[in-house]
Amino acid sequence: MGRSPPPPVDLTDRSRNPGKVLSLAPSPHDPLRIALLTYRGKKHCGGQGVYTRHLSKALTKLGHHVEVFSGPPYPELVDEVPLHELPSLEIYNDHFPMRFPAIWELRNWTDWVEVASFSSGTFPEPLAFSLRAWDQLKSRVDDFDIVQDNQSLGYGLLAIERSGLPVLGTIHHPITVDRRLEMEHAETPYQRFSKSRWYAFTTMQSRVAQRLTRILTVSESSRGDIIADHGVDPDRLHVVPVGVDPETFLPVEGVAPVKGRVITTASADVAMKGLVYLLEAVAKLRTEDPDVHLVVIGKPKEEGRTARTLAELGLSDAVEFVSGVSEQRIVELYSESELAVVPSLYEGFSLPAIEAMSCGVCLVATTGGAIPEVVGADGDTALLVPPGDSEALAVALRRALDDPELRARVGANGRQRIIERWSWAVTAEKTVDEYRARLEMPTLSTQLPGLGRLPDLPDLPGLPGVADVGAALDGLRRRLPF
Repeated sequence: MGRSPPPPVDLTDRSRNPGKVLSLAPSPHDPLRIALLTYRGKKHCGGQGVYTRHLSKALTKLGHHVEVFSGPPYPELVDEVPLHELPSLEIYNDHFPMRFPAIWELRNWTDWVEVASFSSGTFPEPLAFSLRAWDQLKSRVDDFDIVQDNQSLGYGLLAIERSGLPVLGTIHHPITVDRRLEMEHAETPYQRFSKSRWYAFTTMQSRVAQRLTRILTVSESSRGDIIADHGVDPDRLHVVPVGVDPETFLPVEGVAPVKGRVITTASADVAMKGLVYLLEAVAKLRTEDPDVHLVVIGKPKEEGRTARTLAELGLSDAVEFVSGVSEQRIVELYSESELAVVPSLYEGFSLPAIEAMSCGVCLVATTGGAIPEVVGADGDTALLVPPGDSEALAVALRRALDDPELRARVGANGRQRIIERWSWAVTAEKTVDEYRARLEMPTLSTQLPGLGRLPDLPDLPGLPGVADVGAALDGLRRRLPF
């Protein structure tokens, strides 16, 4: 605790600090060595896993070297992209969520950080993952030109920069929005209290975001929310939309839609996804048309709000949940559906929306967050309704189900919009431009003489008053039994 700060990194020594200042940065035509971090990588129905898989693939096609560092569930990657698994305690796993680990499962100091954070009632994965990533990368400074973080925004990112590796942050949307919506939909004072504790990690994310030199987001809507909620300097925040592969997500020949079938994606049983409002709309439609039924790509939480709503509305036989299937099967499911729906109260971009549109399915969506920016005009490339309005959602679904010509026209226009605007190749090219722009900027170590103290860095658990990133993390490690 009383040690002097470490000596400054010699920014003229490329062997220690490759490509970290303008004079030493790779030329505009040199391939880059990229460490891509994602604290979760669910394969097909979670945005982080889809983003990681397709961006790493597209970057590799451009000739860059990408290595992915991920916590579980791990993403599915192409063979050319190495995956470094950073095992967690998997406290929030699909089978036994909120399982408290046994003492013998705590293998190292980062496991102790994770269980200590969980014990305080907050979601521990972003912090613990960022520390694991730092533990891996601090000995590989010479192997990468840049690190891209996919939404963790943990304190370990500041330590990675302190090691001499520049970090480019990615925020699809601020999780503060999820927190606000979950608090608004809390059913009891205890639920409100527990959700407040669970989302306490967003304070860390705001503090880290404010200190990152350059950040990407996926839409102008998200950009505005990040500036407002995280307090990020607008000059350091840049928009690079995500994409879809229209040669993979396309109408499947010979597959006809099933009468009355509606499809949606809900990778998490949270209020923000608006699934409850879609279930209420389906229940209204089934009073007149028993053919109407719903396929949900995702898995409900046992005894969660979705499960309770299904029971209350008597929809158990009219709703099918599909999870753990291949990307090709998801494409087939879209072709088997008359309508796709995005009922979200808020989206920072919405990959499910553009995947459905790319498959030529007529999309019904809300106007929550960035959705109108992404899907286009009402009545042309999608049918839009206000978020949180099950009656309006039912009316739009009924209108489209009753009008095959409308469905065909909106579906065709939607696919054409995707082909013209959203592709992973374009996303990768624009992301590389952001990498190069970041490499021309000083790292955290150059901004703080001697790798000194960070102003207003929050105290870490058990270390009151510590403001130096390296000392805080090293001190935390020394204090933990392992």
